[in-house]
Amino acid sequence: MNKQKQDKIPFYKPQGNEVELFEHAYNNQLPLLIKGPTGCGKTRFIRHMAAKLDRPLYTVACHDDLTAADLVGRHLINDKGTYWCDGPLTKAVREGAICYLDEVVEARKDTTVVLHPLTDDRRILPIERTGETLSAPEEFMLVTSYNPGYQNLLKGMKPSTRQRFVAMSFDFPDVQTEIFVLLAETDLDKATAEKLVGLATSMRALKDHDLEEAASTRLLIYTATLIASGMPILDACRAALVEPLTDDQETIDALMEVVNATLG
Repeated sequence: MNKQKQDKIPFYKPQGNEVELFEHAYNNQLPLLIKGPTGCGKTRFIRHMAAKLDRPLYTVACHDDLTAADLVGRHLINDKGTYWCDGPLTKAVREGAICYLDEVVEARKDTTVVLHPLTDDRRILPIERTGETLSAPEEFMLVTSYNPGYQNLLKGMKPSTRQRFVAMSFDFPDVQTEIFVLLAETDLDKATAEKLVGLATSMRALKDHDLEEAASTRLLIYTATLIASGMPILDACRAALVEPLTDDQETIDALMEVVNATLG
């Protein structure tokens, strides 16, 4: 978990009306849910918007062991005795910050219940252990995200929770936007960037057949960074675009055939 206050606005290339939708949700004190595949730009978008709106950002990477106390806070002990320590959600409410719960469906369902009072017209956070009830200021915003393509019956968002949010869907950028992103994020030349995006498009077509996850824009940026720094293009593709997707050697070999056919 980390608090991040931006000194400058991180680069983000809009794909549609997501910036306007975020601003409308923020201005009307509405919680926001972002759905999309891993590595498509959800977290970068949130960082961009937090900086654009000049708000502190608290990011929580949700996981199976995340508890309500991890979000709200807990009593701790030091040499002076017991004291209360706010969790990131509580800090965000107190400061009027943006709280971003990344991959919220990974958290236990009893944990996400703590969000309910903040996602309706009450906009309050009861803290049972201290007896406080915090009212969220206008500047506070709750944002959550998850990958709907990676869900199962045990890790889906409850309809009663999902319907408390304004929602938007993300996907990988179109070809021209993804090329633009690679050129903006790295020192790669345009011709190689175009080839990499073409390669990613071919690899994404294999997702439903051999891969759990598609080749992400994030991995493309890693690959482009390695190539721009002087690494041979095939080695960079293997290290940053193929190996992270699978541990199966046959699948790795098949993907490298695609790489060689596209870039060789």
